[in-house]
Amino acid sequence: MSASGHRRAGSRQRMRAMTFAAVLLVGTSACGAAQGGGSSGAQRPGGGGVTSDSPTTSTSGPSDGAADLTIVVVDGAGASTTHHLTCAPPGGDHPSPEVACRVLAERGVKALPPVPAGALCTQIYGGPETAHITGTWRGEQVDSRLSRQNGCEIARWNALAGLLPRAGA
Repeated sequence: MSASGHRRAGSRQRMRAMTFAAVLLVGTSACGAAQGGGSSGAQRPGGGGVTSDSPTTSTSGPSDGAADLTIVVVDGAGASTTHHLTCAPPGGDHPSPEVACRVLAERGVKALPPVPAGALCTQIYGGPETAHITGTWRGEQVDSRLSRQNGCEIARWNALAGLLPRAGA
């Protein structure tokens, strides 16, 4: 192969590597937006989420962590578990109300709203579990649906570990 042929082959390899890096960066950014980005509040096909315009991302209203939530988890085999959780002070029949309230305070703003429409999510199936969280938190209405249908939804579920049960548990 000539010297110019080697240069072209090297150039093509660099271009492929740059294209791969760009695709990886865009995909990672989209998943990051799914965890920390805003939300239109609209439900998207196959997913769930808040039913009004992002009530869980509001910064106006009480920030003391007060919560009165009902958490329904369906294991995918038809069995469901319902827990009531209150925070400030932690209570209810949730198995670990202190942990659940801490998780809610630390990650609720990012994990309760739905994944933004159009987010690029890995097509990894995490299991049949679903959860529906309703009630009030920090003075705002909450109506959040979670699943384990793709990478973005799995990340939301995992972010709420302690509020939600570990998958498969």
